[in-house]
Amino acid sequence: MVEKIRSSSSGLDTPRASRTRLLPRIRPNPDAFGSATENFARFMGTPQFLVYMTVFCAVWLTWNTVAPENLRFDSAAIGFTLLTLMLSLQASYAAPLLLLAQNRQDDRDRVSLQQDRQRAERNLSDTEYLTREIAELRIALREVATRDYVRSELRSVLEELLETSDGQEVTLHKRKPRRPSENTVSIPKVQPGGRKPSR
Repeated sequence: MVEKIRSSSSGLDTPRASRTRLLPRIRPNPDAFGSATENFARFMGTPQFLVYMTVFCAVWLTWNTVAPENLRFDSAAIGFTLLTLMLSLQASYAAPLLLLAQNRQDDRDRVSLQQDRQRAERNLSDTEYLTREIAELRIALREVATRDYVRSELRSVLEELLETSDGQEVTLHKRKPRRPSENTVSIPKVQPGGRKPSR
């Protein structure tokens, strides 16, 4: 008895059989449907839509009030039931369409926010890298002799020279060329052709 129950019941490791559907599943293109929904929602938020709806309702009410009895299609005695039904049907369809358009806008805002966050992180890392490079350049420039530093050093050396000369004019003499010493060996020039010059 227990074995029959185990064999008839499917375990978690066996997939369920697909159900047979009576009606085919409707799968509209989400991009095309979403763009159409956004266009409709954008049109509903314009003053033109309100003007058109006002003109439509005014013509409807005027026709069903002033026109002859045999030409009226919505009775004023029962409170324009057909017009009320049409407006409620329009509102019941407009609310989901507006929500769908709002969801698509939220998805776009989320993607743009994510891209802005990634761009901000890249900018922050670039700024930190540039800050480190500028700090290293400043440290390196501290060790480089600037023009003012060299001028001040030359001034101090000149002042020391003037102090050591005791008021005498300091002149720089050119060094005389050294005479060749006795230990130097003169190498005779060789003429072209390999011969030594005659003494």
